Amino acid sequence: MSHAGETTEGAASEQVNATPGTPDIAITEVDAALISRMAQNRQQQQRELSQLLSGVPQAYTVGAGDVLQIVVWDHPELAAALGSSQTQSSPRPGDPLAGFIVDQSGNLSFPYAGTLPVAGLRTEEIQQRLSNALARYFVKPQVTVRMASYRAHQVYVDGEVRSPGAQALNDVPMTLYEAVSRAGGFNESADQSDLVLVRNGQSHPLNLTQMLAQGSSPSGLYLKSGDLLRVMSRDDNDVYVMGEVNKPVSAIPRRTGRITLADALLQAGSVNSATADAAQMFIIRRSPSGTPQVFHLNGQSPVAMLLARDFELQSRDVVYVDGSGLVRFNRVLTLLMPLINTGLTAGVIAK
Repeated sequence: MSHAGETTEGAASEQVNATPGTPDIAITEVDAALISRMAQNRQQQQRELSQLLSGVPQAYTVGAGDVLQIVVWDHPELAAALGSSQTQSSPRPGDPLAGFIVDQSGNLSFPYAGTLPVAGLRTEEIQQRLSNALARYFVKPQVTVRMASYRAHQVYVDGEVRSPGAQALNDVPMTLYEAVSRAGGFNESADQSDLVLVRNGQSHPLNLTQMLAQGSSPSGLYLKSGDLLRVMSRDDNDVYVMGEVNKPVSAIPRRTGRITLADALLQAGSVNSATADAAQMFIIRRSPSGTPQVFHLNGQSPVAMLLARDFELQSRDVVYVDGSGLVRFNRVLTLLMPLINTGLTAGVIAK
């Protein structure tokens, strides 16, 4: 599903002030040029977001809680010197494997080498530091350092996936697709066009459907430690169809998250041929400024249904089919404006 923030600069519009109680609202005509501009805006926003979240993944660095397997060749006595930082068994799934644990201060304790700060280092860097420290007591020590258990870095996946929760990062960079796969895949109610990645306190909307349509692979998006990936539900992104339709309804997007004006009208049983004025179809959309955007489609036009098929709706849009012209629509808009800006509820449809 498309998301808020798209602009319609250059679109044909007119100011309408049908009643004294109705503020001036720019009504934009829906035509092929408008739909093309909106599609280009969506593509540009998605490209910019993809560039922001892609990039070369960083090599894994050791952190607090990680468990290291350390071998000093020809010195088995060091492997037997367990100490307080060594875990011998893992009776429970959450317990670490056997190895030397990096403490919460990011330090590693090892016989003869003492306490070494290792947080933020790669295993080969730790190996070099241990070799230098042990060289004071052994001749050319040969040291091997491997990861025994990855516990320091995690990402979190929640929302409409089968197994939400934390997932540990390892030395293989985790892509967005892998994170969803580890979480059991999407639920039936998942909206694949509405994912939110929270990184460093900032939320980034992701539209997988649109990325695939543009030939951009989501496998190029890598997650970082501390990222939160939320998959939204299609039920949270419905649109409202009301007015002179056969069945006023809260229309639900497809599984891909996409819903067009034609889809919404179809779910509402089409317009009421006895009472509707097909020339007066309106789409009311929230905007950050607080003044709703209003789009108008003349359903009597020969190309109207083609335009309706390509006009993508956004979450919480209101589709209104008028029955007696523009004056009545502006009166309805006056009643709807407070609700549009605060979020419509299903109770509005029943009115």
